[in-house]
This record gives sequence, structure tokens and C-alpha cells, in this order.
Amino acid sequence: MILRRSRFVHQVPIGEDRVLLIHAVSHLRFLVHRDVADIISYFDEPRQMPENFSGPALMACITSLLERGILTEMDAAAELAEIAASLGPSYGRDPGELLERYRRKAKEGPEPYWATGAAQGLEDLGQTGRRVEVVLFGDCDIQMEADFLRREGRRRGLDLRVAATFPDDVGFAGEHQHDVILIGALRARHAIVTGPRFDPNAPPHAAYTLAADQLLKALRKRTSAPILIDNLPEPTVQPLGLAERGAEGHRNRFRLANTALAQLAEGFRDVHVVDVAASLAAIGTERMLDDGYVGFTHFGSPGWMLQRPESEKAAVHGLFPDLAPLAQQVEGDPYGRETAMAKIHVDAIMVALGLERKKCVILDLDGVLWPGVLAETGSPFAWSPETSGPFSYIGLYFGLHEALRCLKRRGVLLACVSKNDEAMVRELWTYPEHYPRERLLAPEDFVTWRVNWNDKVENIRSIADELGFPLDAFLFIDDHPIERDRVRQRLPHVEVWGEDPFGLRRKLLTDPRLQLPRITEESAARTDLVKAQLSRQQIRAETLNEQDYLASLNVECRIRRLEPGDGLERVEELFQRTTQFNTTGRKFT
Repeated sequence: MILRRSRFVHQVPIGEDRVLLIHAVSHLRFLVHRDVADIISYFDEPRQMPENFSGPALMACITSLLERGILTEMDAAAELAEIAASLGPSYGRDPGELLERYRRKAKEGPEPYWATGAAQGLEDLGQTGRRVEVVLFGDCDIQMEADFLRREGRRRGLDLRVAATFPDDVGFAGEHQHDVILIGALRARHAIVTGPRFDPNAPPHAAYTLAADQLLKALRKRTSAPILIDNLPEPTVQPLGLAERGAEGHRNRFRLANTALAQLAEGFRDVHVVDVAASLAAIGTERMLDDGYVGFTHFGSPGWMLQRPESEKAAVHGLFPDLAPLAQQVEGDPYGRETAMAKIHVDAIMVALGLERKKCVILDLDGVLWPGVLAETGSPFAWSPETSGPFSYIGLYFGLHEALRCLKRRGVLLACVSKNDEAMVRELWTYPEHYPRERLLAPEDFVTWRVNWNDKVENIRSIADELGFPLDAFLFIDDHPIERDRVRQRLPHVEVWGEDPFGLRRKLLTDPRLQLPRITEESAARTDLVKAQLSRQQIRAETLNEQDYLASLNVECRIRRLEPGDGLERVEELFQRTTQFNTTGRKFT
């Protein structure tokens, strides 16, 4: 057999050991190790298969390169004629559509934006196991997995060929060969948090269920292959923390969406839900629960066996498997579950009792809320949808803003301390119309400012005096290590963060000191209430006569008796705050 490298294939070296193969017509992009590139280069000129090219792995590799059109048995003219024949029957129309179909049929891997993967070597392309064609429908969560699927398949002796596209590209199922379809999380998952806009009375997951139903129906018109659809992972953080309550609490919204998805899938033939939520949880919980060992309902630690006395072995004639593997699995700690649950329970106790609660988060601006120095960049961000999605690099900052807005809803006040020119900051702190403003902080979200060139320690003291809070009620966040160290030394009661920008959002959302057991209307509106109080204090300071000051407040007093069915949350909150004449140290029920 005489083979040669396709006239349309180009090799681009990427570093010392990797080469990117690009097919000019099909747009196939294929990353290979240098050993595979050397095999391809051997056929830069037409060559007979040499006798020393033997062995099943090498032959399988060459077969794989032939299937992808990287190597060919045809001469240059015949190869060109074959492609022309595929694109020729356009009947006078622009052949662009046929060219696009040709490329989609040959497609492999994710969209270029998510084309992450290891270079394939002789061991990969020499796979002789069963070939399985997989089509992925989804965004980053599933497309980034494409190469990992291939590698996991190889580990199990399967030759997985994976091609990915977006969820709205259902026509791809009719144009690309496949044995199975895998659907990732749909874009409508974002509506689970905000709720459906088309019907305010619909459950929060209605939009997601509708999108899944429409996609499954559209795919079933084009393919009879099995369809696997992922359910949604359960969130590990909650916008309102422990105060998320009822069936429409943050986590429960996703749980209900998964239940609805499971019910929906029952109405389709050969559609199966992949329980992503349980699988991800099992990676952690299988080290915490023993339902994989002793029964369905014990729910003890896997290290339970390591804690048993020797005398109990009498029940098994004194014979039992070696416990060393079990000890290794739980890393020698039979109390891992108890340790983890103790943390969870103490967190809940702190929230319920309001222990060490932080009332105000003071933020530096440059390098924390936006990258760089605002006076130099001219705007908080330079983002547009054409540059990237809102969950790429910019997502780190958008996510931080979003978390701080959640704290504001919890009743935590926001203040800022920044070495800056205040007029310049207020002028430049704006967002264009295309920004997700519902996720971003604006100047009016802050209860008070200290944007000047003064020492930050003194500015923090000034804010504490203005708000009337003790210093241990504050959390200060700054990206500069010297500023953090100065505050820690001079104001040791103030909590200071900022070392880990990647862990900041999670800490803000999960720290029990930043949570309330229940969100009342007043707590959600606390920023506005405190702003009004500060305004009254300013008026009082500027008013010489106390009687004139009281008259300027226009106070109205309404007294009514509580009736059955009235919400008691606000009454309870007032009782908890009635401490001025309570000398016992105990809170009223």
C-alpha cells in the first residue's frame, strides 16, 4: 500500500513535543505528539508501507490517520477530485452550504474556544478497542470534557470519537455520524435562579424543563440513538446562606429541576438522565457514608469498621478481611465524617445564634472590585460579548460583585475604603448597557465611602464611628499585602481577607459570620435604612435647634395590635435586638 500525507494537511509545531494538524478543507484540528507527527512526515512523499512498520498499535494508528483524511492512498489529483465531487452537486448555488456540511461531517472535538486536550500519541491512535461515535450538545461544562472522555474511554479499551456543538445546533445530529448523544447543562439553567419571566406563577425550573423538552423532541426527529442528558449539580454555595428556605430555596430549586427532568425523560424513548448531582456528591460522600458497605440506611462513616472492638468479630467466627485497604481509603482517619459534619453543624449554630456576626464588609476598590487602577484603565472593565462570555476571566470579578450583592440582600452593609480621587471614581464607575447590571455593584450599593488619600486604618476607624459598630463587626478586603498587614496589626479585631482572589467569592457566600437564619424585609432593606439614618445624623449635626431637627424628620407613628396570621419575623427580630434594658445576657423568645 502506497500512502502519502494529504495535500490539504498542514503541520504546525506547538512546543517541542506537540504538533497541531490542520486540514484546510474540513477544518479538522488535531493535536498529536511528535512521534505521530514523525510518522505523518515520513509520508510527505508517497511511500510504500515499510516492512518495519509492524505491530497492531502502529497499524491502528495509520488506520486512524487514514480515517481522518490526514493520510491518503490517493494521489493529489484523485484526492482533489473526491472532495470536488462531494461539493459539486450544488446545482449552480453557492457551494458554501455543502462545504459546511462536509466540515460538520468530519468534525472532531469541541468548539475551538474550548479545544482543550492532550496531544494524541501512538498509544492513543493505536487503540484497537471498539469505536464509539459520541456527539455532545452543550456549552463549556460538557465541551471541556471532550478530551477527558476520550482518555477515559481509552483506559477502558474504547476508541471514543467525540464531536461537540451547541445545544441549539440540533441539525448536527442529522449530519454527523453518532452512536450516542450526550447533553450537558442547558443555558436555561440560569433562569432557575431568576425564575421564569413568561409566567410568574410557574415554578422556577419551568424554563429549564421547557428547554429540555424542546431539545429532546427536536433530536428525536433526527436520530433514534440513545440520548444521555445530565441533570444539574447541586450548588455548593447559597446566595442567602442558611436563610434559603422552603421549596424554592436556592438548592431546592435545582433539586426540583432535577426531579422534573427525571419525570420528563420518562416520556421519551431511550432517553436517560445522568445523575451528575449524585455522582459529584459521591466523590465526597462515599468517603463519608457507609451505605456502600453495610446497608442502605445506616449512614455511618466508612471508618465505622475501624472503630469496632475486637470482641465483635465473634459474630463472624473471628474471620474478617484485612482492614488496611479500608484504613487507606479513609486516610487512616475513621472519624472523617464526624469531622466534616461537626464543621457543618457548628456553622449552622453560629448562624442561628448570630455568633461573631459581621455587620459590614469594607472593600478596597482597585484590584478587588475591578482589575488594575481605575485612574489608569479609565473604566472598571473592558468587556463585551464579542471579547468573551461573562463567565471567563471577567467572571471572577462579576462573581465577586454578585456575591457582595447577595450579602447586601442578607442585610450586611457594604462600605469602601480606597486611596483614590473620589470625584474621579464616581465619574468612571459606570457600565455600558450590555453589562449584566443585575450582577454588578454600583456606587449606590455602598452605605458609606472613604475614598481619599488618608491612612486606611484611620478611615476604617472613621466608618466604625459613623455606623456605631464595634470593630469586630467589620470585614476588610484588600488586594495589597502591606495594607492588610497594617490593618491586622493596628486593628486586630477587624477580620482581614484578600490573599486568595479565587477563594473570595466562596468565602463570602459560605462564611457563617456573614449569614442570617432568616431574611426579613428590613434586613434586605438595611442599606437604605442605614443610609437614611446617616442622613438624619447629618441633618442633626447641621441643625442648631433640637426641636427643629425633630420636626424636620416628619415622623409618623402607627400603633396596631397583632392579629392571627400576621408575620412574626419582624417582631421576633425586634425582641432579639431589645438588649438595652436586658441585664441577664439572655435573649427573649
